[in-house]
Amino acid sequence: MKFDKTRETRKKNITVGFLYETCNERFKLKELNGENGFDNLIKDKNLHRPGLALAGYVELFRFDRVQIIGNTEIQYLDSLPPTQSNVAFTTLLEFKIPCIILTNCNENKIDEELLRSASSKGIPIFGTPFETTKISYFLADFLDDQFSPQLVVHGSLVDVYGVGMLLTGRSGIGKSEIALDLVERGHRLVADDVVMVTQKGEGILMGAGTDLVRHYMEVRGLGLLDVRSMFGIRAIRFQKRIEVVVELEEWKERHDYTRTGLDDQVIAVLDVELPQVKLPIFPGKNVTVITEVIALNYLLKHYGYDAAKEFAKRLEGVIEKKKGKRAINYFEHDFE
Repeated sequence: MKFDKTRETRKKNITVGFLYETCNERFKLKELNGENGFDNLIKDKNLHRPGLALAGYVELFRFDRVQIIGNTEIQYLDSLPPTQSNVAFTTLLEFKIPCIILTNCNENKIDEELLRSASSKGIPIFGTPFETTKISYFLADFLDDQFSPQLVVHGSLVDVYGVGMLLTGRSGIGKSEIALDLVERGHRLVADDVVMVTQKGEGILMGAGTDLVRHYMEVRGLGLLDVRSMFGIRAIRFQKRIEVVVELEEWKERHDYTRTGLDDQVIAVLDVELPQVKLPIFPGKNVTVITEVIALNYLLKHYGYDAAKEFAKRLEGVIEKKKGKRAINYFEHDFE
């Protein structure tokens, strides 16, 4: 199975209003110059500190990014005569800035006249009590999430013993039934049928459901089930890192399936390689228990123990010891 890269999506921009509505409580943002410029577009996930621009050098000024003004910038402006300070700040306002965030706003202040000038230019200024380093970390993580590549995957995502397992396979093969059985055994459903996969940082994939489906599940012959209402809040998760891909496929008698597990299989999802297990199924096979074992085996490998490699070492040791010896230690008297 291959994941179709043509279905990969990525946001081109978000509005300043979306940033404020999503983060105002989390980052304790407050409007310093009223509600204006909320339709401004943020097109870059990176942040910028306009220190050089305040000093007059604007050749490399990345005005298209969210601007962070902290202690350094405020102390620089305070060190200037009022007229020069206003000119320096007004220089920023000549550019089409999405928004400005003033850090440590309980101590740092921007002159009311400058706030009105920003309003006239349609540039919103927000204040946060967080220090520059802290808010920069939070904002960078938020923007990175918003502009990260996403992929819609047809499958089921279940948290099994803390391992995010993405069950894939053709429609009707039994992904939802296996996920439901896992939930009944105490594991947690993240999403069924439609999984939104998002790349977070290098080598990390996060999975979640959609706003519409949430934790509803469709079981053929039974219909829609509300897993949260039926099994309780402990039976669900809203997000989970995807760590193993389990591809379900019909048993093929002449197909050569792995017997030892020495050859690890991987699959690329959004250019991130994940371990893959191709699991043949047929009527009567306890796929749920095998899925649990896959999760436990992944945990063992994660903590440094690989059963297949350990067995191979043991086998090599036994072969080496018996090298050059007879198959039996004593020939009985019968010489036939």
